[in-house]
Amino acid sequence: MSDNYRSRQERRKAQESSNSKSTKSKASNNKKPKRSIFKKIVLTGFIATILCIIGGGVAAAVMISGAPELDPDELVFSQAAEIYDQNGEEVTQLQSGENRDLIDIKDLPEHVKSAFIAVEDERFYDHFGIDIKRVFGALAANVTEGFGAEGASTITQQVVKNAFLTSEKTITRKVQEQYLAIRLEQQYSKEQILEMYLNLIYFEQGAYGIGEASSVYFNTSDVSELTIEDAALLAAIPKRPNHYEPIQNPKVAKERRNTIIDLMQENDFISSEEQEQAKSVNINEQIDYNPTEEGIVYDSFISQVQNELEDVDGISTSDLYSAGLKINTTLDTDIQEHAEQVIQTDEYINNYPNNEEFQVGFTLIDTKTGAIKAMVGNRQSQDIAKGFNYAMNGNAQPGSTIKPLLDYGPAIENNQWSTYHQLVDEPHYYTDSEETQIQNYSGTYRGSVSMREALRDSINVPAVKALQQTGYEQAGEFARDLGLPMDNVNPSAALGGVDPGFSSVEMAGAYAAFGNNGTYSEPYSVRSVEFQDGREITLDHDSHQAMNDYTAYMITDMLKDVVDEGTGQAANIPELPLAGKTGTTNFTDQEHQEYGIPAGGDPDVWFSGYTTQYTAAVWTGFSGDRGENYLSGSDSDIAKEIFRLIMRDASENTDTPDFTQPDSVEEIEIERSTGQRASAFTPNNEIITELFVEGTGPEDVSDEFAKPSEINGLNAVYDEEADEIQLSWNYNEDELEGRSFEIEHRLDGEDYQSLDNQTNTTLNFSEPEKGMAHGFRVTVVNEEGPDQSSDSAEVEVNVPDEDELDEEDEAENDDDNNENEDEPDNGNQDENNTSNEDNTNNDDNEENNANNGLDNDDDDGENNGNPNNNENNDDNTNEGSDNDNEDVEANANNQTNDSTNNDND
Repeated sequence: MSDNYRSRQERRKAQESSNSKSTKSKASNNKKPKRSIFKKIVLTGFIATILCIIGGGVAAAVMISGAPELDPDELVFSQAAEIYDQNGEEVTQLQSGENRDLIDIKDLPEHVKSAFIAVEDERFYDHFGIDIKRVFGALAANVTEGFGAEGASTITQQVVKNAFLTSEKTITRKVQEQYLAIRLEQQYSKEQILEMYLNLIYFEQGAYGIGEASSVYFNTSDVSELTIEDAALLAAIPKRPNHYEPIQNPKVAKERRNTIIDLMQENDFISSEEQEQAKSVNINEQIDYNPTEEGIVYDSFISQVQNELEDVDGISTSDLYSAGLKINTTLDTDIQEHAEQVIQTDEYINNYPNNEEFQVGFTLIDTKTGAIKAMVGNRQSQDIAKGFNYAMNGNAQPGSTIKPLLDYGPAIENNQWSTYHQLVDEPHYYTDSEETQIQNYSGTYRGSVSMREALRDSINVPAVKALQQTGYEQAGEFARDLGLPMDNVNPSAALGGVDPGFSSVEMAGAYAAFGNNGTYSEPYSVRSVEFQDGREITLDHDSHQAMNDYTAYMITDMLKDVVDEGTGQAANIPELPLAGKTGTTNFTDQEHQEYGIPAGGDPDVWFSGYTTQYTAAVWTGFSGDRGENYLSGSDSDIAKEIFRLIMRDASENTDTPDFTQPDSVEEIEIERSTGQRASAFTPNNEIITELFVEGTGPEDVSDEFAKPSEINGLNAVYDEEADEIQLSWNYNEDELEGRSFEIEHRLDGEDYQSLDNQTNTTLNFSEPEKGMAHGFRVTVVNEEGPDQSSDSAEVEVNVPDEDELDEEDEAENDDDNNENEDEPDNGNQDENNTSNEDNTNNDDNEENNANNGLDNDDDDGENNGNPNNNENNDDNTNEGSDNDNEDVEANANNQTNDSTNNDND
């Protein structure tokens, strides 16, 4: 039993043990899949990483395989960009620097090398061609801001990029750049690579390499003489040569110079004392400008090209001087050549001030597209390199040229003012505090004037009032929409008191919008850029509707008056539809006293004008300190003269249409004294034509002037002996002022043709066509103006043909012969004959009156409505029985009376 029990117990234990193992086994089986998934994920990730590495390596290998060889010759010399004009003709090539003054790195002071390292590559001596820390920083920026947002190029990478690659922002180009940088570091020392860099980079003014830059900016060929501030100033330029170049932009160049000096101190390249001393040096005293002997063709325009390309994504500054680019521009070489002749020589204008500091900033653009056709940024000898570009970088206050842009344009746009809108020219202050009173140039006030008059004559008080009534914010937004950098608008801005001021290219762009139906097109000089590998970048330029077309047209119409009869007459070009505005800035009273400046002496004079084809802006002034020089007398007309000469030549062989009035504008004749619509009887000298936004013009018609008197007693008589029709009529002499008579003629009832316009009440029509009925119509009109009266009178007279006239002559001769033959000897017979003749004439007059149906008791007291009948009776009495012309005269009288009766009806 016990054996059986034990065996049962053993079997139970064995079974339990077996069950336990089975349970553990199941449990173990339940956990096993989890560990398997994790292993798979890890394994998959590992494999993916390996594949990525392999794939990346393969891709990198492919990219690297396309990299160019390290050609030692290319490490120093490169191909500069070629510039082409609007017709695809090559104009010039950016100076390639093939005859460079190469420096030896051993001759450079340590602070010169450290200036470039501090700003370009602070760990230059520590990396192997690639700065890993900068790479990760750039990667983070590219993830958050997009690929290409930030670069991590070391000096070594810049050398290989400038020498062998382009600035195209692609992974392939970046991989090739890094590969070549590593290879370059393997083949050359750090000092050699830095020497390559300093001999390769461009410093503006045609200077390639630090050796030439030292000569141009500091007039020294010995680079060992360069100071800390000199090194920092040179290190500031290569990033954006056209922007940081100290001759053209001394202010921004100084700011970047000081930034680099601070970086040098932060990296322990110089001490704090050296930092402060270097920053204290005046940049004008630091520079000893020594331009290259060879001048730059169209240097101002080329500066504009460079400036635009520096902001183009995908093109680096170095590309302009190393990548062999082809730059297609908007340049019109014919206009550019003429503009330089006018401004740079005395061939066209012989009254330029005999002052080396006198300067000009000129820009001419296409009114519709904004394409810059010509630019002259200074007045200097052409045998030197670039001077300051006043056309592109100038910031002179605009004076009264701001008025259409900030005062009257916004008033029309926001308030829908008409050109007749009345503004009171009176003593007025900029603010309610009455601290500064606004002065007109004339020193007087004119009372109520229209906006047209105020702009035409450039009156100051109405301009300030227009700005204040429109609102500073609205006006500022209007100006900014025209490309003018205006952050804050205050009352003094209404007259051009803005800081900073504007350049001529900015003013040209703003004014062109008026000539382009309100569309602003950003001025530009570059159309496209072609790379050596066949790629091409076509540049897009801002263009938008900045104002309503009615604003643009109404401003234009007023500015046409400025050049026709206002302050801009010296810029007028006959036969060319032209609009424009003058502008003059002023010295303060303190400046007048301090510098002894006479009345009428001004620091800046502007003229901005446009046609439907071209727009140009001209600034004239001085480069020296304010107050030392001034423009006065004939000098003040130079800006207008420059504009006139260049615009006339540019438009000479073109068909320039006039500005087209849009449907949104209504032209209304206004009665000057009442401001209402002119009536049919308003004298012409009381009528002015003004423009209104459609639907905003006055509705009431003036009744200030009564209907003029009617024409009375129109009479026509044919005088055979003089062979002329004698026309006469009566009119109230008190109402003749400002009126005249339009006389028309017709034959046998055909249409009337204009004959004459006069103020006399008689007319002789010589040698009338015979055998025809001649009709005449006399109408009262405003003098030298359109017909505005319905008062007129008509008369008709028959002129016999030659046969009838001959028969009448023969009959007259027969009567004379009969009288001579029958003449009695009795002297009393003469009296009887005379008496009979008088009776005969009276009978004829009574017959005429009866035929005309007139009553001798007519109330007008003018002999039956025809005052000339008295005259006719007298003539008949005097003529006796000689009535050969009675039929003709009677017809005339009949016609006169018929006409008068019709007018009275």
